[in-house]
Amino acid sequence: MIGFAALALLAGVLVSLSRQINGRLALSTSAWESSFWNHIVGLGFITLVALVFGGLFAGAPQDAPWWAYLGGPVGVVFIAAGSWLIARIGAAQTALLIIAGQMISGVMIDIIMGTAGNTLARIAGVALILAGMWVARSAKD
Repeated sequence: MIGFAALALLAGVLVSLSRQINGRLALSTSAWESSFWNHIVGLGFITLVALVFGGLFAGAPQDAPWWAYLGGPVGVVFIAAGSWLIARIGAAQTALLIIAGQMISGVMIDIIMGTAGNTLARIAGVALILAGMWVARSAKD
């Protein structure tokens, strides 16, 4: 379990770092162009890694439902929005709002899917994140 938590923590650090780097690129280009280059360079990188380690075409994409491919367009909008926001509200505020959005949607999905767990504790966790954001924001004003 600790390995999974460490991997998730590393992924969070990489998301934050990626947002900051793309935000800087967006200052020199635009949010959409930053997203474009993010995906082009990412495609090249993942292709190279998959060719070296294998597994590039290991699945059966025709078996996936059509909506499973919507992650691409959603990701493009996510990257562009994050790149645009970083320059306007800062990395910490952008990260907090993204995390809040992820937590709110995650709790809603868990409730809809009937996932085991304490719904009240999840809602309380989201409320604490939102309260932390409010405290962090009001300390600046």
